[in-house]
Amino acid sequence: MYEHRKKPLLSKALFFRRVLVHTLYSFIAIVVALGIGVIGYHWLGELSWVDSILNASMILGGMGPVDSLQSDAAKLFSSGYALFSGLFFIGIATLLVGPFAHRLLHSLHMDDES
Repeated sequence: MYEHRKKPLLSKALFFRRVLVHTLYSFIAIVVALGIGVIGYHWLGELSWVDSILNASMILGGMGPVDSLQSDAAKLFSSGYALFSGLFFIGIATLLVGPFAHRLLHSLHMDDES
């Protein structure tokens, strides 16, 4: 996916395109993860759509749930979604930082031709 250390650095335009692609992938992943949470809270937690969005986005953002859940299925879903969200946050952060970290490491490890 990335260029080898013996290859030159990408131009600024191609690097910017890479950053945009990673940002787009991150956005799509966030929408999918939020959708899973919203549907789970709506169906299992029997919350309204707005309350489902609020709970899912608060957990996905690391803030914690807002509404208390009554059923065991909803509580188990909330627990699993919270664990998923923690790992998901790390994955999205990695996806967004990846191009910058690679460019930095690539520039430090390029073979000097001169």
